[in-house]
Amino acid sequence: MKLYLAGPMTGHPDLNFPAFHEMAARLRGLGHEIINPAEINPNPGAAWTDCMRADIAQLVTCEGVVTLPGWERSRGARIEVMLAGELGMSVLDAARLVGDVVLRAPAEVLA
Repeated sequence: MKLYLAGPMTGHPDLNFPAFHEMAARLRGLGHEIINPAEINPNPGAAWTDCMRADIAQLVTCEGVVTLPGWERSRGARIEVMLAGELGMSVLDAARLVGDVVLRAPAEVLA
């Protein structure tokens, strides 16, 4: 299944890229084709709007969206999930998809 990763980046150390890369690797290991916004926009200095435009162009080619912990507090991820829902795509929770409760974000990251 071709899946897009949605999650928080802004305000996180290293733009949360390690979490995106880890989940992309796990899902690829399960046989999924993964669109990872951390790979689409590797430049940490890129403008948010430029990143969102590039990400959304890739998101619409997918069958579903996988949400990372804390996505609800991310403006970009909320836009991505809303768009996916409006387009009839599946929206899946990353922790449930890989069966790993360790993926819950620490409270201090979500604050």
